[in-house]
Amino acid sequence: MSDQGELVRVGISHGDFNGIGYEVIMKTFAEHGMLELCTPVVYGIHKAATMYRKLLNIQDFNFFGIPDADKMARNHCNFINLTDVDVGIEPGISTPAAGAWAVKSLNRAMEDLEAGKIDVLVTAPINKHNVQSHDFNFPGHTEFLAERTKTSEYLMLLVSEGLRVGTVTGHIPLQQVASALTTEKILSKIRVMSKSLLQDFGIRKPKIAVLGLNPHAGDGGLIGKEEDMVIIPAINKAVEEGIMATGPFSADGFFGSGTWNKFDGVLAMYHDQGLIPFKSISFNHGVNFTAGLPIIRTSPDHGTAYDLAGKNVAEAGSFREAVYMAIDIYRNRKTWKEISVNPLQQQQRRERDRDR
Repeated sequence: MSDQGELVRVGISHGDFNGIGYEVIMKTFAEHGMLELCTPVVYGIHKAATMYRKLLNIQDFNFFGIPDADKMARNHCNFINLTDVDVGIEPGISTPAAGAWAVKSLNRAMEDLEAGKIDVLVTAPINKHNVQSHDFNFPGHTEFLAERTKTSEYLMLLVSEGLRVGTVTGHIPLQQVASALTTEKILSKIRVMSKSLLQDFGIRKPKIAVLGLNPHAGDGGLIGKEEDMVIIPAINKAVEEGIMATGPFSADGFFGSGTWNKFDGVLAMYHDQGLIPFKSISFNHGVNFTAGLPIIRTSPDHGTAYDLAGKNVAEAGSFREAVYMAIDIYRNRKTWKEISVNPLQQQQRRERDRDR
């Protein structure tokens, strides 16, 4: 951290410049006190930033231009300009250029994260269609970052205060979900969630609820066999490993009755099973966190919102929470690393400190 002291260095990829990315970034760091918590650097396009600042009439806020992340200044929202070329900014419109520059911003931020110039990454929303190319052939940020970091076991985790929802399967057609579920895959996601709740969220004995696949969690096999044949064996193996996993629960009753409040994490079998109740409870305040990665990456739980772009009506709450969470997880991981050190190593370190 050196000259940055205790402030966490937050790298921000600008996402799709025709969406609400710049608006939520500027509204977040115009908030009083934000620059006392972290030192941000945005990887973006100066012309886009200038245009949105004027279009949205955001007063008393300026980006601070720097040539490289190692030149970032405290008490400023730093900005690295990726190009001076006219990229064709069209608020509310999906364009190939917006997708290409979203990927370039993400790659530049990742390079600095890998080089240790920033501590965490917060990603503004991208359009999953216009980013597709020979260089970026992924459903979204999660899969890209998993491959970039060579991580095979990871989990998309949606978080809002005490509600944390992960999904076993991701962006796949609903008709493929049942065949994609295996005992080992479910067990892997339970393990990732349990470890993340420990090291990233500081929960000492996390309790995990596992949802069923079928209505009424299969109703004893009357409405499907996946619970008995695939899900329950995964839960049993997790329990044998010392993980406090329970289920399978019927998703409707689980969320409808508020049972989710009794658990630290919830593992859903597929995307909408987990995200519909999550967004119903926490929309505009939820955060997308990729658990299991060696790096820390968070994102708001909304998309590009083209229909709101350039109208000064976008809520910045989710993006702001994504920044808060990245900072918290960074500090929690440092604490976890310190308490997980071998006792002998801890003693040797204390002795070294005493002799100095």
